[in-house]
Amino acid sequence: MTPRPSYRVVQWASGNIGARTLRAVVEHPRLTLAGLYVHTPAKAGSDAGELCGLGNATGIIATRDIDEITALGADCVLYTPRACDFDEVCRLLASGANVVTTRGEFHRADSLDPAVRGRVEAACDRGGTSIHSTGSSPGFITEALPLVLTSIQRRLDGLTIDEFADLSRRDSPGLLFEVMGFGKPPAEFDERRLSVVRDSFGPSLRLVADTLSLRLDSVEATGEVATAPRPVHIAAGVLPTGTVAAQRITVAGLRDGRPVLRFRAHWYCTTDLGPAWDLRPTGWHVTVDGDAPLDVDIRFPVPLDRMAATSPSYTANRAVNAVPFVCAAPPGIRTTADLPQIVAALGPS
Repeated sequence: MTPRPSYRVVQWASGNIGARTLRAVVEHPRLTLAGLYVHTPAKAGSDAGELCGLGNATGIIATRDIDEITALGADCVLYTPRACDFDEVCRLLASGANVVTTRGEFHRADSLDPAVRGRVEAACDRGGTSIHSTGSSPGFITEALPLVLTSIQRRLDGLTIDEFADLSRRDSPGLLFEVMGFGKPPAEFDERRLSVVRDSFGPSLRLVADTLSLRLDSVEATGEVATAPRPVHIAAGVLPTGTVAAQRITVAGLRDGRPVLRFRAHWYCTTDLGPAWDLRPTGWHVTVDGDAPLDVDIRFPVPLDRMAATSPSYTANRAVNAVPFVCAAPPGIRTTADLPQIVAALGPS
C-alpha cells in the first residue's frame, strides 16, 4: 500500500475551538504541528502542549508574529479565531499555506462581498492554495449530511434541520447573556439577532440548493422567543421573570413562497415553557420530504454538565479531518460540494 502523505500544519488561535484543533493536530498520525499563532500576549512564548492541555512539551512555541508563521512553509493553517481578518487570511493564502477555518465566511463563495471574494481568490492564485469553511453547525449538519440524505431522492419537496441546544448548564455568561440575548427583555430580540443567524446559516442552505440544482427565490429568517415564567437559575446566572429563556430562529430557503430548505434553531435555558415549545434534548432532528421520506434523530449522549467540555470536538474534529482534502484541492474557495467526502484518518496507515 502506498503511504499516505503527511502535512505540516499551523494552528491559528488557541481559544475554545483552537485548543481542541491544536491538540488533535499534535496527536494526529498524518499531521505535524509546524507552528502556533496566538492573540493573547500572555500566551506568546508558551509551548503548544501547555496551551492545549497535553501535559508535555511539543517544542513548538506560540508566537504573535505573522511573519514567523508565513515563513514556516506549512501546508495548511487551521484558522479558528473569534473573528475573521481578511488581511490575515489573504497573507496566509498568498504565502503558500492552505487554510481550513471554522469561521463561517467561506461556506459559499457567491455569498461573499464581491470585492472580498476577489481579494481572497487572487491570494489563492498567488499562493496556489485553497480555503474551506467547515464545522458542525453550520457545516456537517447543514451541508454534508443533507447532501448524503438527498442522494437517495429523485424528488425533494422539503428538508428541515432542527437543532436543539439545552444551554442551562453552559457556564458562559458572555455568550448567553450578551451574544445570544438570554435574560434580556423580549423587545431586544430584534432584526439584528435574526440577521446574524441568517448570515451564518443562509450560505449553507444556498450551497445545498446550488448543488442540488434547486432554485431558491430568497433566504429569510424569522424568530420567536419564550420568556421565563419565574426566575430561572442556570449555570451562567439568573434569568429574571419575563426575560428571554428560549429562542426559536428559522432560516428558510424559499421558492414560490414556500420553504424548500430550512434550518431551525431551538436554543433554550429551561423546558418550563408551555406546550407550544416542543423541545428535545440537545442534538439534531432532520426530516426529508420527498419520494424517499426520511426522519433522522441525532442526539449527543453527553450529560449537560459535560457538554461545554465535549461540544468543541464536534466543530474542531471535522476541520482537522478536512486538512488533507483541502491541501489536495485546486486553488480557490472550496466548499463541501467541491471536496470529496471528508473521511477521518484514525490510524497511521
